[in-house]
Amino acid sequence: MAAPAGPTRLAYFDDMWALRAPAAVLSVHQAPGCPQEEGGRRAVVLDATIFHPQGGGQPADTGVIVSAARFLVEDVRVKDGVVFHYGRFEDADGEELSQGQSVSMEIDADRRKLNSRLHSAGHLLDSCMTNLGLHMEPGKGYHFPDGPFVEYKGVVPTDQLQDTKIQLEKEANELISKGAKVLVSVFPYEEAAKLCGGALPSYISEDSTPRIVKFGDCPGCPCGGTHVADITDIGNLKVTNIRVKKGVTKVSYSISP
Repeated sequence: MAAPAGPTRLAYFDDMWALRAPAAVLSVHQAPGCPQEEGGRRAVVLDATIFHPQGGGQPADTGVIVSAARFLVEDVRVKDGVVFHYGRFEDADGEELSQGQSVSMEIDADRRKLNSRLHSAGHLLDSCMTNLGLHMEPGKGYHFPDGPFVEYKGVVPTDQLQDTKIQLEKEANELISKGAKVLVSVFPYEEAAKLCGGALPSYISEDSTPRIVKFGDCPGCPCGGTHVADITDIGNLKVTNIRVKKGVTKVSYSISP
């Protein structure tokens, strides 16, 4: 069955901490290159989802989609605004999902919590870089458990790398210890720009309503990911390495309870 033309409603934009929610099935079909007779994965498309698809440096949520059948969600991806939940039916020979059917989505809570903490830690480092006077444009972020890092377009002098590493870690943990609510919401363009220090990246259209994440009094930034409710939920942050290569400063980090 073909995927719908319209975009999937991202329900986690409305409630980022919802771990269970209803939805309706729009389509169920074979994942590309995965024939059903060979036990291949299926792709389920819903009218709305609380599953975060992999993107923005954040891994996908996993969990289950439940009705009379149980669909085990192993990966989630988005294409042209349509979110595809990839996985397998728990009972390969049993009942499957059908178009129009009402289902319940259930997120793996531990995985979502870890992903949100790692993703939030990356954004907090962005604020710490600015607080230390290192005004460099954030680039690539990788917020997976196996070696999370953030990159910045700019260079920290070699003789300052070790001091910067120490200062970043200290600044981050001081902010975490103080705590602050994390604001995540969609705003009109001009208001969003003010929350982000007066300007937004050029790829964001002026007629859009960007989703902004803001950690306490720190400047906000546009982001479609999931985050903690309070900075203290990140836990202890350790800057494990900082290095410069080809005009990019890479800051690697880890978190612990």
